[in-house]
This record gives sequence, structure tokens and C-alpha cells, in this order.
Amino acid sequence: MRLATGGDMLNFGYWTKNTKEPIDAQNELCKIFGEFSDLKSATNIIDIGSGFSAPAILWKTQFSPLEITCVNINFNQLKQSSSRINESENSIDGINLLNSTSTSLPFPNESVDRILALESLQHVKHLENFISESKRILKKHGILAIAIPVITKKITPIVDLGILSMTWSSERYTTDYIKLLLIDNGFKILELQNIGPMVYDPLTNYYIRNRDDVKNKILSKYPSYVEKILFKSLQKIKQLSEKNVIDYVLIKCETH
Repeated sequence: MRLATGGDMLNFGYWTKNTKEPIDAQNELCKIFGEFSDLKSATNIIDIGSGFSAPAILWKTQFSPLEITCVNINFNQLKQSSSRINESENSIDGINLLNSTSTSLPFPNESVDRILALESLQHVKHLENFISESKRILKKHGILAIAIPVITKKITPIVDLGILSMTWSSERYTTDYIKLLLIDNGFKILELQNIGPMVYDPLTNYYIRNRDDVKNKILSKYPSYVEKILFKSLQKIKQLSEKNVIDYVLIKCETH
């Protein structure tokens, strides 16, 4: 992802008719997700699975003042995040880095008003533990916002996903399953948006149009078979998106 885009974002991006580059789509998804999460009225937030903290820096710039804690189980990503934060223009007052699992969060009860999970919860095996922890540490009427790739129904992986049954190595949650967990844990779902057509199809189309350029970047560090698998996987993603087997959802819910 970083080789292909030249940036530190780790999401698929949100593509409009004016989007020209993947990094623009990735920034757009972060902006949309920040607005979707009502960050204008937030004071302290937790960014779950924060990657290289690029979304946190964008949100800090867009919605300052904010107190943001970037939670990441990957310590090496946090180290690189620290360098990026210190080099940024915001240098960065109000962004804290925490090496922690998302299913056992070291925060007091009812201590934060937003929890954001931007394209990270598909990597959480015990999703119910994360959701119960979120309920515990959110203030009353606090907001949990989720952006996540999903499948639309129960599937037979090898039959329905093809090559993605091997390359989609994270969890494959359905929207209904996520909604059920949220409701069972005392959340009220405020809004749900299906944005798959703005994510998968245009990303694949971009790759097809610019494959030679992207391929050269990938081949600078990886063998050719890696790029071939990536290309076939993206083609399959587009096919499954068009058949509505997979989607990408934004979910906003609050405690009550």
C-alpha cells in the first residue's frame, strides 16, 4: 500500500469523479469518516488500529482542538508514527501513541467521547470483546464509529471468494453480525452507509489503468508473483462488489 501510493495511509480510499490518485482517495475517506463521526463536537478520541497515524494527523488538522490517542498493537508502526508526528507541522500536541490490543483497552470507565475504527476491525478476531470494551470506556452518548470491509451474507469462502479466500486473510464479518453485536452491547445505531461502489470498483479501475507504473513500484521490493496475486485479487474484489457479495460500511452508534 505504501509503495503503491507513496503515502502513509492504509485504507482503500473513497473515490469520486474528481479523484486522480489513491492518496487523494485515502485522504477523502479519512475526511468523510471524521465528519461521519461528528468530530467537530468531540474533545477526546481513540483511534483503534491507527497504522502510521496519518488519519490522526489529518483529523487533528481538520478538527483541532482534539486529544487523540492512537492505539496500535504494531509497535514498529508506532515508532514510525512518532517520527512522522514530530516532523509534521502540528508537531503534535494532542496526539498520543499507545501500544495495546483493542480488546483490552487501558482506559477508565466512561472516559472518552469518541472511538474510531477506520478499516481496522476486520483484523480483530474477537470483535465482541472490542465492542464491550468500547461500551465501557465511552461516556454516555459517546460515539463509536466503524469503517470496515464486510461480506453481505454467509458464504463458502473458496467457492464464493476465489483467490480472496487466500489473500483476504483478515476476518470476514457480515453487516448483520456487527449490528447484532452492537445492539447486544447496548449501542444505538444512528447511521449506516454502504459505500462499496465508491471504494472497490474505482480502486481496481485505477490499478488497471496504471498497472505498469504501480507494478514497477511494487517490483522494487517484491517478486513479480506478488504483484500478479495483488492484481488478480483486485479484479476479484471488483467482481464481488458488483455482485454485492462484499461491501464497505460506515456505522455510527452511541451509548445510551
